[in-house]
Amino acid sequence: MGKEKPGFLTAKAIGNRIKSKGLQKLRWYCQMCQKQCRDENGFKCHCMSESHQRQLLIAGENPGAFHSFFSSSFFKDFMQLLKTRFGTKRVHNNIVYNEYISHKEHIHMNATKWVTLTAFTKWLGREGHCKVDQTEKGWFIQYIDRDPLVLARQKELDKQKQRERDDDERQAKAIEEMVKRGQDTAKDSDSGKFTELVRNDEEKIAINLQMNSEPKAATSSQLAPRVSLSSLVGKRKQPSSSGFKPSKRSKSALDEIIAAEEGRKKQKLHTEHWLAKNIVVKIITKRLGDKYFKKKAVVKEVQDKFTAIVKMIDSGDQVKFDQTHLETVIPSIGKTVLIVNGGYRDCVATLEKIDTSKFSATLKITEGPLNGRIVEDVKYEDFSKKFDQS
Repeated sequence: MGKEKPGFLTAKAIGNRIKSKGLQKLRWYCQMCQKQCRDENGFKCHCMSESHQRQLLIAGENPGAFHSFFSSSFFKDFMQLLKTRFGTKRVHNNIVYNEYISHKEHIHMNATKWVTLTAFTKWLGREGHCKVDQTEKGWFIQYIDRDPLVLARQKELDKQKQRERDDDERQAKAIEEMVKRGQDTAKDSDSGKFTELVRNDEEKIAINLQMNSEPKAATSSQLAPRVSLSSLVGKRKQPSSSGFKPSKRSKSALDEIIAAEEGRKKQKLHTEHWLAKNIVVKIITKRLGDKYFKKKAVVKEVQDKFTAIVKMIDSGDQVKFDQTHLETVIPSIGKTVLIVNGGYRDCVATLEKIDTSKFSATLKITEGPLNGRIVEDVKYEDFSKKFDQS
């Protein structure tokens, strides 16, 4: 009778599984067969096995294909780790590599066309996949994100900064003109100077008061004819023919400067980050697949102003997203919204009207010291639907 094979829960089987856990020595790893041996004897037996010899014969027919396959697999896995784990941060290449090789089934570098990690880092810089620089502490790499959505977002931010610079220049020029106008008006007012009254002591002052001795009595013929009360009322109701309207007081240079400064402060309150808790947002990226694309979620936590942990409304999953992968949600008229950017940030309001031609809306603040104020021309990206917890 043959020897009975050990079961899954025997001491030997459990010991073998414990020994096979974690990373082991690289010299006892066969990349061609993707098999890790625990000791030198096991590696020797594997090299003499029929499966290993057959794999060597297959690789010997076309060694370049296997070489390029392992190189491309190593490059893709390394770049995916750098993109998802570190993003666009500047990091030491050895830190990324140590995290990459912590996975047991990774592709070893000795099976690729790069001999050392330094050579691989230099190749990344030459090909334009990463920004590479060398310091006293070693080589540092930084991932270059060429996602079309990220590039479009960056282009939009650059345009916004350029518009802000142009607005600041125009406001500065307008303020200079107001100050110059105010100085000119001050000069004109100073031109008409008042002089002190000087009187000569020798000069005599004469006052001539002519009064009639007998006032003439008014005759009945000279009296005006009587006018009825109804005619007077009718005349009083008729509008004046002169058409005089009280003119509005023109703004002074100081008032114009104050108004310009208030507008400038409102523009400064408009920042690049708009994430806030308990608002409804929409996912606009396919990086996590079609499962979350175009789905709505609620912001549960905001990290570093530009990152949010959201909870999906339909599935209840909690996922971490960047601000560039989210957009605000415009509810129906009459619903509650939260202003997330601008001078009225964090104010709760109701949606009164939507202007599709200007991509803006009219809001009415319902809470706080500004309760009842109407805010017009609020852009779509400056407010979002407030999550109703009830």
